[in-house]
Order: sequence, then C-alpha cells, then structure tokens
Amino acid sequence: MYVWSKRLLFGLLAGFVLVLGLFLAEGAGSEVSVLKMHTIRWITLNYVGLVIWVFVWMIDQTRVRGKNVWVWLIPFIVAPLPTLVWLVLFLQRRMKT
Repeated sequence: MYVWSKRLLFGLLAGFVLVLGLFLAEGAGSEVSVLKMHTIRWITLNYVGLVIWVFVWMIDQTRVRGKNVWVWLIPFIVAPLPTLVWLVLFLQRRMKT
C-alpha cells in the first residue's frame, strides 16, 4: 500500500496508546457512572480509529486506480458505511480503454 509508512503507523499507534492511558487513568474512580463514561469513550475511540483506518484504505485504493478520493470525504464523514459501499462499487466498474 502506498499510504502506510512506518512514521504514520508509529504516530497513530503512539496517539492511541496516549489516549488509552488517559482513559485508563480517568477510569480508575470509585463512582458508578465512571465505568459507563469510560465505556462510551472507549467505544468512541475505537470507532474513530476504525473510520480513520477505512479512509486511509480508501485513499490507497483510489490512488492505485487513479481516482480522486477527496470527493468522497464529505459523504464519508456524514455516512461512512454507505459511502464505503458506493466507493467499492464505483471502483469495481470496468475501466474504459
């Protein structure tokens, strides 16, 4: 893949570990609601990470096929799953020669 580099990978991993450490430090309380808030933050962190990973994959796939990914950015932010499905269908069309 063209987009992934060691520098990008280690940067994303370091950011994830930093945020994870922050969540774990805040989640060590004795209140009942702390676990619920911690769980919501954990799910949100995973979802955002997944969305970023999928968009980077979209960048890679469109670059390989010579298409422009940036026209897909706004629809992807609004509705990630349907946009991903339409992009895959768009990329699978036969190329005109």
